[in-house]
Amino acid sequence: MQNETLPLGLTYTSTTHVTNDNTARAMGSGSLDVFATPAMVALMENAAVRAVQTSIDDTEATVGTHIDVSHLKASKLGEIITAKATLTDVDGRKLTFRVEAHDSKDNLIGEGIHNRFIVNRERFTR
Repeated sequence: MQNETLPLGLTYTSTTHVTNDNTARAMGSGSLDVFATPAMVALMENAAVRAVQTSIDDTEATVGTHIDVSHLKASKLGEIITAKATLTDVDGRKLTFRVEAHDSKDNLIGEGIHNRFIVNRERFTR
């Protein structure tokens, strides 16, 4: 396990477009054609996974265990959304990230804290 050497400040930014497939109406989390909160959370988690994936052993993966986010602003169809995750704490196998999402006008649309744990791939999927 290489997590003892994970440097704080590792970041990754994931990007998506608001489409009919990731609206609140399509995902069942609301009735409007705006970027769904579950889609924003998934994008934030994706950024966190990618922030550390090249810094952990190939036999390991991270799994999400907690997320506490606020969805602050609606985003319409066609908008480009970016989510950035920054590693802020490492406590053994527990990783803590600051996550935030912005639209293409750099408006903050969501923010929060996300925890992941490093697990052994084989043992975790048995």
